[in-house]
Amino acid sequence: MAGHFAADAPSGTGPLRVTAYAWAVFALSFGLLISDYMARQVLGAVFPLLKAEWGLTDGQLGLLSGVVAVMVGVLTFPLSLAADRFGRVRSLTAMAVLWSLATLLCAVARGYDTMLLGRALVGVGEAAYGSVGIAVVISVFPQRLRATLSAAFMAGGLFGQVLGVALGAQVAAAHGWRTAFTAIGLFGLVLGFVYPLVARESRIREIAGLDSAAQDPARGKLRALFASRSILLAYAGSGLQLFAAGALPAWLPSYLNRYYALPVDKAGRMAAVLLLVCGVGMIGCGMISDRLARHLPERKITLAMGYSLGTAANLALAFQLPPGPGQLLLLGMAMFLVAGTTGPAGAMVANLTPLAVHGSAFATLTLANNLLGLAPGPILTGRLADGLGLLGAFRLLPLPCLTAALVFAVLRRTYLADLAPRSVGGAMATT
Repeated sequence: MAGHFAADAPSGTGPLRVTAYAWAVFALSFGLLISDYMARQVLGAVFPLLKAEWGLTDGQLGLLSGVVAVMVGVLTFPLSLAADRFGRVRSLTAMAVLWSLATLLCAVARGYDTMLLGRALVGVGEAAYGSVGIAVVISVFPQRLRATLSAAFMAGGLFGQVLGVALGAQVAAAHGWRTAFTAIGLFGLVLGFVYPLVARESRIREIAGLDSAAQDPARGKLRALFASRSILLAYAGSGLQLFAAGALPAWLPSYLNRYYALPVDKAGRMAAVLLLVCGVGMIGCGMISDRLARHLPERKITLAMGYSLGTAANLALAFQLPPGPGQLLLLGMAMFLVAGTTGPAGAMVANLTPLAVHGSAFATLTLANNLLGLAPGPILTGRLADGLGLLGAFRLLPLPCLTAALVFAVLRRTYLADLAPRSVGGAMATT
């Protein structure tokens, strides 16, 4: 029976081979995603400086971080739907310019309220970038690479966090936190102006095999975003697992500053190393999923369960140990696995929805990721830290990972049955 799903349910024609132009589109889209997350994560690197300068609580700092994900969660679907309708490349360009200008606003903020406004605007600019960007990327590559590309593209966010934390901490220590925001904002503006010069809307649509009718999501295809139990569970499992993936990048620099007595720049560099491990793990787990699930697609769910359980186990053990090499080793293992579900979840969503609405499909996945994980992760961790201490808050992080593993276990029971209609439809489309 599994042999009928070897291609994992094609949801559109797409290209048959990889081209140099596809890699150029990937590189620029990847670069913008790095800029996106640098703008998002530079704040975590300067938490200690803002806390000291403005007398902020951990709850206030957590809100500054989490408000970005809140705006992404609220706006990702309508903005992605608009991008599917009016042009993905134009939309991506506008988003990059907005989040870069908002980052520059943060650089000149004179108080908490202005900083909160700037961070909210960063979230508005970033709201649909992940969903629309990955839709552009997978549309110019063959279907067999979907999990790898989903993981590799979203790993750009982790690498952006690495750079945002490491460079932000270094620049802030040497020149002040305002300069760190300024440098990252200017970097995003430059990429935003270059992107549409290379990524052409008409050429991307031609490579993907999309005609104007297929691009219009209003023709009844949006029902596929919620058409099966499997896709709903994929959204939920992915979002729950990313609770820890949202909390750790925001609070690791502060944790290392408080419990390891590291100055801001050294804490930022060590946190950046852990985030780099997370990015490598995201790509590696995606590649493993593509390789092992090529002929048995249900293995994607089994692997996702394993990544969630492995994260929970390593985090639970790490925060029972005192600060030191053993704790850092376990934290590194947890960071390798914490975003490993991104590739399998992205591939499942792509395989269960039509190509013409992939922007909206990934928007829905982004909505779940942010509202269930990336937004509440840093906010609730900050609130809990005010009462339990940051270590006490970190000790609760295994719980959402265990819940995600349970959701993926339920998903495994229905995935093949829900995949079958997509497989038949895809086969008919290619004959």
